[in-house]
Amino acid sequence: MSTRSEIIANFITKHGSVTSADVAAMLKMSRQQAHAILRGQVQTGGLIKIGHTRGTRYVRSESTLPAKDQFSLDLKNLNLREHEVLIEIRDRFLPLKLASENVQSIFDYTFSEMLNNAIDHSESEKISVSVFTTGDASRGEPTRLSFVIRDWGIGVFRNVMRGQKLSSELEAMQDLLKGKITTAPEAHSGQGIFFTSRVADLFSLRSYGWEMRIDNQLPDIFFLPNENVVQGTEVRFSLTYRSKKHLIDVFRAFESEDGLQDFDRTEVHVRLFIHGTIHVSRSQARRVLTGLERFKRITLDFERVPTIGQAFADEIFRVFQTRYPGIHIEILNANEAVQFMINRVDHKVS
Repeated sequence: MSTRSEIIANFITKHGSVTSADVAAMLKMSRQQAHAILRGQVQTGGLIKIGHTRGTRYVRSESTLPAKDQFSLDLKNLNLREHEVLIEIRDRFLPLKLASENVQSIFDYTFSEMLNNAIDHSESEKISVSVFTTGDASRGEPTRLSFVIRDWGIGVFRNVMRGQKLSSELEAMQDLLKGKITTAPEAHSGQGIFFTSRVADLFSLRSYGWEMRIDNQLPDIFFLPNENVVQGTEVRFSLTYRSKKHLIDVFRAFESEDGLQDFDRTEVHVRLFIHGTIHVSRSQARRVLTGLERFKRITLDFERVPTIGQAFADEIFRVFQTRYPGIHIEILNANEAVQFMINRVDHKVS
């Protein structure tokens, strides 16, 4: 007979996450009892809590998955070259050699980009890397390929705040997801985090009490205060070991249709720019638009945005479009109230 923990774990394996309502239904108990069980598993590190109140979900912590193979290095950040580290991992970590070509290609790109960020931007004297597979031991094969890169430097969000003159870690996380954000434009294109976060199944950045978590299996994006304060930056990346994803497909999704291999498209989730209120002001719209003049095509995703104000809509769909007439804006998941406000503005969108 399965234990409660096993029942919950099996549900998460199948559905990606679980709620207290799910647990209450499965175990035939009250929501309060289910919440207590889930809270206990969070406290022991078995689950991670995402969201608040009715939107709360729980996902399985990578640390609870049985490790099958692991390879770690502690590196001194002095004349360190990411390609040399990658060669050593490829030589010494057998599961990577046995992975499919498309998974190897994704790993090579994402690991190299994230390690290079730590080398060039962290100002940390040391960097640790860990590569591992996880899975069901009874099946005899790995189900996930993951890596963790850790430094003890300035912190990714604080570094972006400093370089872009932003006022908070939240603004730094918002801008990182737009793409083309870099604190060293002479050496970096600002594409690494953008594409790594999109090709991963699960990607997170933790730094000084904040976490940016992108779960492409749910799919959803979370900006979270993190009680386990990381001094520096911790990057976590996870991909299904037998993933069918191809890196080139992710690149192509954000290229223009003119045949040029340019990173000139981006997608912005508008809800991530406001917490606890509606999008009403011009200043809020300007935060959404910051840096988007670098792109030719912009998709604004209004999912879970209940309404917007006239000033907010005017700033984006008249002022910005007048200033940058060559930029095409596409609207996605706008409800009737949002679409009504957009339609009141003279704009060039689809």
